Amino acid sequence: MDVPPQVLFVCVHNAGRSQMAAAFLTHLAGDRVRVRSAGSAPADEVNPAVVEAMAEIGIDISAEIPKVLTIDAVQASDVVITMGCGDACPIFPGKRYEDWVLDDPAGQGVEAVRPIRDAIETRVRALIADLTATSTDEART
Repeated sequence: MDVPPQVLFVCVHNAGRSQMAAAFLTHLAGDRVRVRSAGSAPADEVNPAVVEAMAEIGIDISAEIPKVLTIDAVQASDVVITMGCGDACPIFPGKRYEDWVLDDPAGQGVEAVRPIRDAIETRVRALIADLTATSTDEART
């Protein structure tokens, strides 16, 4: 059986952007992808406006807890997507890295979080299409 690709989403506090991205990827890809999220300086809780914005579209992340970024998490991942963590994310050869430039929802109300949420969903859908195409291409060779 094929091992699903592993994706790690990283932002500073692991309380907004990376939580939304991980939730979308889990929701949309199911068991076709393994998903992690972490932060270089994790917050105490997920941003309540982010939880509300995700609940509006039927994705419950209220039980999520910000997690600290570890070298092990990066090493175990095939794709590492950073969202404003700067140089805090360790770089290892053979990993695919992307940096998604997105507004930070910290301190914002749900009205400001919605467009960030929607931009993340668009990027996650494109990532799924790319990972699925890559897996299919590799299976053919």
